[in-house]
Amino acid sequence: MSASTLRQPSSTPWLAGTLAGLLVWAALYSQLIPFSDWAVSLLPVAPQSHLGQSLAFFLYDTPKVLLLLTLVVFAMGVVRSFFSPERTRALLAGRREGVGNAMAASLGILTPFCSCSAIPLFIGFVSAGVPLGVTFSFLIAAPMVNEVALGLLFALLGWKVALTYLGFGLAIAITAGWVIGQLRLESWLEPWVLKIHAGTADIPEVAVTWPDRIRAGLDSVRDIVGRVWYWIIAGIAMGALIHGYAPEDLLASIMGKDAWWSVPAAVLIGIPMYSNAAGIIPVVEALLGKGAALGTVLAFMMSVTALSLPEMIILRKVLSVKLIAVFVSVVATGILAVGFLFNLLFS
Repeated sequence: MSASTLRQPSSTPWLAGTLAGLLVWAALYSQLIPFSDWAVSLLPVAPQSHLGQSLAFFLYDTPKVLLLLTLVVFAMGVVRSFFSPERTRALLAGRREGVGNAMAASLGILTPFCSCSAIPLFIGFVSAGVPLGVTFSFLIAAPMVNEVALGLLFALLGWKVALTYLGFGLAIAITAGWVIGQLRLESWLEPWVLKIHAGTADIPEVAVTWPDRIRAGLDSVRDIVGRVWYWIIAGIAMGALIHGYAPEDLLASIMGKDAWWSVPAAVLIGIPMYSNAAGIIPVVEALLGKGAALGTVLAFMMSVTALSLPEMIILRKVLSVKLIAVFVSVVATGILAVGFLFNLLFS
């Protein structure tokens, strides 16, 4: 037995600390409604007024979403300790289209890289021989169908909505990637990307202990929650204003099932915006509470997370304008189909 093995930390304190943290989390979550009621009662506003309803929504949803986000990110940070960008790239290299698209989209759920980290991953995938369409399946699924979106949808809107969103989101990622792959648009990549050749050296396997995995979960919380908490609060504030002040009849007429143009309008509105799933879901929750159609609202959410203008600007570093236009067109078509199907299924 080596000296390095003898010095490995015991897993017991880390697992005990994790269990204690989960108990504290459960205790805090159980007190959300009493806390929000108490906090609103301290304010000089009538609880049933527009302002009172907005404040109640904000004071309840802010700690709720942040607690849910922390738990989901920690759990998936532990899961992601079993996957590295190098291992993900190795899994996809050489895969045939179809099977590769499905694998890439599925891996995108477990590896929710942001737009910034999507660029080096995109380069790494292409240089490792991963087909372009397979790479796009990963690129679409990672921001749109990630564990944060699914966890919050499940907690806030129920398992049926979360499961349906998962199915349609994967379908968009797989189909859009496959279509782009069939178009054979590799020549539309920026020339410098095609000149990169990945090394073929084997990546040494490093033993990962449970303390390492728990630390990975904590690091994910610090990194992801630390970067998105202000977007979440901004989204909840917007949702609170919608909840308290937006007339139900107006929202129902604009984003209702009867307005056929509401789904494409929602996609067009969502593209210039910048947010992530955690920040936009409180807005989704508030819109649904006001009578907006589920398909229309989720089409808006998908366009914000998968087709945001800032992400397109970042992708311009590696994709030509023509390839970005194809990417946006194919994904937008899928999102429109999902919006109309959701409205049909949940009418």
